[in-house]
Amino acid sequence: MFLQLFWTYFKIGTFTLGGGYAMLPLIQREVVDRKGWIDEEEFLNMIALAQAAPGLIAVNSAIFIGWRVGGWKGVCGAVLGAVLPSFLIILAIAMLFREWKELPAVEAAFKGIRPAVVALIAAPLFKMAKSAKISWLTALIPVIAALLIWLGHVNPVWVILATIVVTLIAVKLLKR
Repeated sequence: MFLQLFWTYFKIGTFTLGGGYAMLPLIQREVVDRKGWIDEEEFLNMIALAQAAPGLIAVNSAIFIGWRVGGWKGVCGAVLGAVLPSFLIILAIAMLFREWKELPAVEAAFKGIRPAVVALIAAPLFKMAKSAKISWLTALIPVIAALLIWLGHVNPVWVILATIVVTLIAVKLLKR
């Protein structure tokens, strides 16, 4: 099981750009759809736990799934598989980046990767929202928050506090 978990997370970590959130659809496809190690509901619960726990979401999910599937050996295999590709890629980039960072092709590549990363993060969000039965009205909240922070240059702390206040008021009004 160590090698299966290692290889599964190693492949995901090697071919995913954009961090842990971009990995989620690949993790779901592998551990839920292909391997059947956990079901869809448990996957959603794992994401909630992985987000709430300190640390990287990819590593937290590797810990959860590794433990669920293979105990301590599973945790070691999944975590090593999740972090090793990033470590090796960052090490290689760090060794070469100083010499190449000013090249127009490198600058263009980084600019081109950004929209793809946004799409890789957005796709699983829509799928998770559908699975969690989130309404369009509820989905507007993070969109409005992102627009306020991005375009309105509003401090994220104020957006979070305003969201809490508005939610408390809405819940109170709905109870009446």
